[in-house]
Amino acid sequence: MVGGKAEDAKWKGLGVNDHWQQMKALMMETAQDLCGMTKGPRRQKETWWWNEEVAEAVREKKKKYGKCKKENTKEAGKEYKKSRKNAKRVISSAKEKKQKECANDLNDSECKNEISRMAKHMVKERQDITGLNCIKGASGKVIVDDKGHGETDE
Repeated sequence: MVGGKAEDAKWKGLGVNDHWQQMKALMMETAQDLCGMTKGPRRQKETWWWNEEVAEAVREKKKKYGKCKKENTKEAGKEYKKSRKNAKRVISSAKEKKQKECANDLNDSECKNEISRMAKHMVKERQDITGLNCIKGASGKVIVDDKGHGETDE
């Protein structure tokens, strides 16, 4: 595939950097045609402590911020600072409350299993997918497997 695209490209009169950029673009385009592209997993953080009280405090803070920016007065600035301080307090108390609940749940045997399952899932979710590290010999037997264990191919 690269060969056909490389033959169509104009290579004469290019400097080394331009030649490299054109070759890189051809290889990337061919790799994208063959392998495709993925966006990857969503990177949205999970807020385990979020509740309706926190949502209301943050909504109020955002409203006051918009008013502060729009009016640009000292009173609006004071209101925004007050609502910001309140939102921080509400978030802090929600986090503390949720942490206490989680600490109490640790004593329960069912929750221990759930926590270990969630931890395993999180580790698995964050692993990079790089392909398999297996090398096969002439006979088709695996010489080196995923864990790097090798065996001779006879």
